[in-house]
Amino acid sequence: MKKIGILFGMENSFPQAFVDEINNRGEKDIVAEFIKIDKLSQASDSGYAVIFDRISHDVPFYRAYLKNAALMGTTIVNNPFWWSADEKFFNNCLAVKLGVPVPKTYLLPSNERPTDTGENSFRNMVMPLDWETMFAEIGFPAYMKPHAGGGWKSVYRVTSPEDFYEKHRETGQLVMLLQEEIKYEEYYRVYCIGGKYVRIMPYAPHHEPHLRYQVDTPPSSEAMLNLIEAYTLTLCRGLGYDFNTVEFAVRDGVPYAIDFCNPAPDADRKAVGEENFNWVVKTTATYAIEKAKSQVAGKDNLTWGNYIRGAVAEAGNNSATRSSVKSAKPTAQKAAPKKAAAKKATKAKSK
Repeated sequence: MKKIGILFGMENSFPQAFVDEINNRGEKDIVAEFIKIDKLSQASDSGYAVIFDRISHDVPFYRAYLKNAALMGTTIVNNPFWWSADEKFFNNCLAVKLGVPVPKTYLLPSNERPTDTGENSFRNMVMPLDWETMFAEIGFPAYMKPHAGGGWKSVYRVTSPEDFYEKHRETGQLVMLLQEEIKYEEYYRVYCIGGKYVRIMPYAPHHEPHLRYQVDTPPSSEAMLNLIEAYTLTLCRGLGYDFNTVEFAVRDGVPYAIDFCNPAPDADRKAVGEENFNWVVKTTATYAIEKAKSQVAGKDNLTWGNYIRGAVAEAGNNSATRSSVKSAKPTAQKAAPKKAAAKKATKAKSK
């Protein structure tokens, strides 16, 4: 029997619907349940083929639990090792390399020094920073937001250099992004599951949460939706997220990826609406069952993005090259005595 578990916090509608959907399908030797942890020893088997993670970003104990489970062969959605390393500035950098449009963005050091650091800790920084160049490129109004985080926490709209300085003082030790404002004609939020299942939803980010998915304006074209789907798949496959949402702001016919690091995306029935909720429940259940069937006990069953897999493959090629060079040297050294022996034999014969 393979078990699919879900790890969650305060949300109610999605976890129960997810478990019920899987169990109601009557798959042979597959069952879903809420995870219960009574103790955690190192290198212990979690007992689950698949775990859907909805809360470990807020609970460090759960993150450690998931990494241990992954090492022992559990498929974790999403990969806890990658999620621990990921952040929004890196995502933007990767998007640029992948050819997906993103707003112009600068990374800012924290307004307050991190705990246990002093003036000498920042001797590599040029102070003051070149604010004028940054402000000229980004323009105003602009957005300032944490380089790692979500849920619209500590997000500021700044309208001038003076407004920026005042609000930056409020951010304490947070490392922030300064990002160009995209004045959009259309806005979308996109579910992406398993790097293949996509649902594009018109979205109004500045409305109250319960109204954000209630948008009546039709998409500008089928071609726009196709482009958004292609960009979504490119980003999620590049990052390696099994369950993510990507937001796009469309300006002058160009969809800019605004936010695409949401590996525990909102899936509450009241927030996303009945149609979207039903789609995400059925699709995540389908994907969880697929992963349970393909899971191999004791092996690495995590999803690693194209960026990581490419880097590993390159490292493997370099290692193989070094190895073949290394092994070739002894062969050449061994061959030399044989040649010398052959020469001696020839001389002896001629004598």
